[in-house]
Amino acid sequence: MVRSIDPDQVGFDPARLARIDEHFGRYVDEGRLAGWQAVVTRRGEVVHSTAYGLRDREAGTPVEADTLWRIYSMTKPVTSVAAMLLWEEGRFELTDEISRWLPEFADLRVYAKGSTLKPYTVPAVEPIRVWHLLTHTSGLTYGFMQTSVVDGLYRAAGYDLYPPSDVDLAGACAAFGRLPLLFQPGTAWGYSVATDVLGRLIEVLSGQSLDAFLTDRIFRPLGMTDTRWYVEGEDGDRLAALYAPDPRTGRAMRYDQLGALAYQKPALLSGGGGLISSAADYHRFTQMLLRGGELDGVRLLGPRTVRFMTRNHLPGGQDLGTLSTGGFAETTLDGIGFGLGFAVVDDPIPSRVPSSVGEYYWGGVASTAFWVDPAEEITALFFTQLLPSSTYPIRPQLRQLVYSALVD
Repeated sequence: MVRSIDPDQVGFDPARLARIDEHFGRYVDEGRLAGWQAVVTRRGEVVHSTAYGLRDREAGTPVEADTLWRIYSMTKPVTSVAAMLLWEEGRFELTDEISRWLPEFADLRVYAKGSTLKPYTVPAVEPIRVWHLLTHTSGLTYGFMQTSVVDGLYRAAGYDLYPPSDVDLAGACAAFGRLPLLFQPGTAWGYSVATDVLGRLIEVLSGQSLDAFLTDRIFRPLGMTDTRWYVEGEDGDRLAALYAPDPRTGRAMRYDQLGALAYQKPALLSGGGGLISSAADYHRFTQMLLRGGELDGVRLLGPRTVRFMTRNHLPGGQDLGTLSTGGFAETTLDGIGFGLGFAVVDDPIPSRVPSSVGEYYWGGVASTAFWVDPAEEITALFFTQLLPSSTYPIRPQLRQLVYSALVD
């Protein structure tokens, strides 16, 4: 991607924007990241677009405009938009019980006490509803969280950062339905496989596989030609290598144990974390959101739907700092609500990070991130491949650098 306008024409100081390159350039120069790509826009115009370092340090290949990135949980907003396409067609209500279409989630049990070897559970007093999936208030969890007995049960069933290699989305949902919930639905916030379950709901409601639905209804209409579930052929050379920090030195070390999975067609289409994309593609997705569901004459969602999705839907208007079950390090939680697929800034002051009320965002476990700021008409994207995302404070630092460059 290239800059489409002089930054000072839309209120940005170009010299201050250059601090993004200087700051994150040091991450590469010091060996903490192999390479990265950043894109900042205002009012639909690209004001800053930079690629720095190497997409594959061992091969010596640079980050380029068309580099492909594992976006992991940045898949979640895409799946959430897909679900709301069906909602706009009247295919479900947000208050519907998901067991209406996914019977494996009927008669659920909730963990009360005990160990992974002998958990004690009680009946769920509230069913999982569609809005619980979209807001991560369902009581489902992730095995990789490693903070509760319930996520230990997920790991024992084979569901850690990746699912068993031979299980598809339907099979995974059947397994999740047999496991106890972490909490009663609607009473807390817990990051989870909920968006994978949402992906399965999309399949049942639409009669299409999740990959076909996303291609037909989002990727093709928006021209997101690089977004896919795995890479093959010549495109494999465009994919950035995956890294993790060396516990002794902090330097990024190649992590092919997980990175190599991106070259294989997955059995499970993970609506919560399965996509690979490019900066140009995800830029188009965020521009569609900023423009209220429309881009280049193609409308996916109505503007009121986008505004509805990006308000705080947590019970009682509480924030994640109050409702979170813990073990989640992607973002600062105080002053942050959660909408239908996005974290939402209710109050930027408690986080001590500059942002606007109403800004919404998310990121991926390999340190990718995006946000959309409707008040300032800004979008920002950052791509790298360092796992986990809590290794360095990349996201708050990017906000500092972007907002301090806004001078109008």
